[in-house]
Amino acid sequence: MSVRERFSRVLNKIFFYFFIFFWLGLQNTLANNKELIIDKLNKINTIHFNFNQTTNNETETGSCVLAFPGKLNCNYLDDKKKEIIINKKSLVVKQNRYGKIYFYPISKSPFLRILHKPDLIKIIKNSTLSNDNKIIFINHTDKNNNKIVIFFDKNKYNLLGWEVTDQFKNIINFSIKITALNQEIDSKNFKIPALN
Repeated sequence: MSVRERFSRVLNKIFFYFFIFFWLGLQNTLANNKELIIDKLNKINTIHFNFNQTTNNETETGSCVLAFPGKLNCNYLDDKKKEIIINKKSLVVKQNRYGKIYFYPISKSPFLRILHKPDLIKIIKNSTLSNDNKIIFINHTDKNNNKIVIFFDKNKYNLLGWEVTDQFKNIINFSIKITALNQEIDSKNFKIPALN
């Protein structure tokens, strides 16, 4: 065997081992990120946040309070004074300016799983993870082929938002900026209005 062939084999082995160590290190980092996100979530009971919601190129803004498990109240900054209330499996959309109330079933919505901490943690554990310089992406497809992408801050592991497809096949991107964690929230925020 020539010197050139020996050198080539040594380089191939070095490259192979470098690739294996790099791949194992990357897998360890991704697994560690999942653990850090879950640890952060386990310490959170309520979240106050501002949001930007984009659906079919239409953007809406507002603020929300989320209380685990399964309670969300969002007030939109729009001319209808829209308010969304989710309490467990009920979703109500109120147009406070016009006194209109709409009820929607959401029991099969992938979005509901984000509001229940045990389901959210299960999604994180059983999903693929990718990242860029600032954001960790949790990519999940459920048994009904619903796709969910959940975004977390790469440095502090805070929830940054999610992207889901609704029952009408609209892609909804919901980005959030947390303003407070674990502050007490009045339970009246999540009261579902009675049907008239």
